[in-house]
Amino acid sequence: MIAFIQILGMLINVLVMLVIIQFIIGLLFAFNVINQGNQFVVQIYNSINSLLEPVLSPIRRILPQTGALDFSPLVLILGLNALMIILNNAV
Repeated sequence: MIAFIQILGMLINVLVMLVIIQFIIGLLFAFNVINQGNQFVVQIYNSINSLLEPVLSPIRRILPQTGALDFSPLVLILGLNALMIILNNAV
């Protein structure tokens, strides 16, 4: 059981890192640090978006509209950390 929780924790950490990478690349695009003509970075960003969209879209439907700000990645990270705390305390 402990090994299962450790593997789940590792997967949660990878998911959190993907959310952070998506956020950073989005900021770099928004402030024109990285040109959107750079196909390599655009493909990485699109790949991460395709992985995270099934997880983030239900959160976006629940949260109220805040205009240009998207709080769904923050809610996802907080929820995953809460899940890890619950699983670690269950063991």
